[in-house]
Amino acid sequence: VPNQRSGLAHPCCISLLFLLLLPSSVSVREPRHQLHGHLPSLIPHSTLPLSRSRFSAKAQLDLTTHCNESCYYRREDSDKEHLTEQLGFETLYADGFRTLTTVDLTENEYEPLANAELQLRPPKVTSPRRKRLKRQIYGSDGRFNIRGDHFLLDYPFSTAVRISTGCTGVLVSKQHVLTAAHCVHDGKDYVKGARKLRVGFLIPPFLNRTRSGQAPVKKPLVRWVRVKRTRVPRGWIQGPPEVSMDFDYALLELRWPHRRPFMRLAVLPSSDDLAGKRIHFSGFDSDRAGELVYRFCPVEDESNDLIYQHCDARPGASGSGVYGRVWDNTLERWERKVIGIFSGHQWLEINGENRDYNVAVRFTPLKFAQICYWVHGNKVDCSQD
Repeated sequence: VPNQRSGLAHPCCISLLFLLLLPSSVSVREPRHQLHGHLPSLIPHSTLPLSRSRFSAKAQLDLTTHCNESCYYRREDSDKEHLTEQLGFETLYADGFRTLTTVDLTENEYEPLANAELQLRPPKVTSPRRKRLKRQIYGSDGRFNIRGDHFLLDYPFSTAVRISTGCTGVLVSKQHVLTAAHCVHDGKDYVKGARKLRVGFLIPPFLNRTRSGQAPVKKPLVRWVRVKRTRVPRGWIQGPPEVSMDFDYALLELRWPHRRPFMRLAVLPSSDDLAGKRIHFSGFDSDRAGELVYRFCPVEDESNDLIYQHCDARPGASGSGVYGRVWDNTLERWERKVIGIFSGHQWLEINGENRDYNVAVRFTPLKFAQICYWVHGNKVDCSQD
């Protein structure tokens, strides 16, 4: 096996990567669950001005929570009033001004969603793992450094962007970036770096022009773009950690559109409907400064709101777009779609046994509808997003 820390320069690594990105040969069936028939729409109810943010919070790049049976088996809230409160959201503008938008769901859209949760099985019982080398690294490090002029501009790696607070984000439209909520807000206030939040686009070395006589640039540079406004769900703000993690996502709107390809979103009914039951994500892990790091792994477990997995990751990868091969009914083929946002680490205690996972927030129909409204700004059909 080639040395994974050497990046993708080795031909064996390149061949391996292309094989990994192909659809699984054993996953050629259409998914059993299709939710596009009743995707909900959020209806804005009112928008209220709030006091300006103090930007007093400190960015926490290594988020760790604990969960037990009641947390793991919790269904998406069936109380419509509480649910719509969680789906409300704050908007932070570049000048520090904030607003709170309350939302509603129509009755005919809400009722079928109350019973749309997964039929959860008890978590898998696994033998104790060897002592981990580092937090969020499971056994041998399975991450790949994405290097080379063309790899950094190739889809899907080109959809990964840096967040100026130290996290990662993913391009989901011509002007929008999804990241983790904890990268911009600690649940009580916006982090200090959110005052002048920026999104960084990697520029490969061959695009970096140097003056005559200067040494050529070997590492990618970053082109930073200011964020126009930030949206955070109320479910993240001032909630208990075991519940807030279910809403650990935020949408950033750039001042100007970018010209890179972006990755579309999808609702994840079940990990069984992913090709190979496998997820992928690329991020800017803190232990590999200036490098884009790619990894993939199978889904180990799932709750109604979280994806449990053992993809190796370090602080800085938070906010990465977690994607998989999802069946597209319109195109009648498997397509890469963002189905969640990498959040952090969680200790799961079930039947007296402690297990640790890296977790991602999964996109339920309601969260998908919320993000769709953020992107489009009105009630539209998001079934093809």
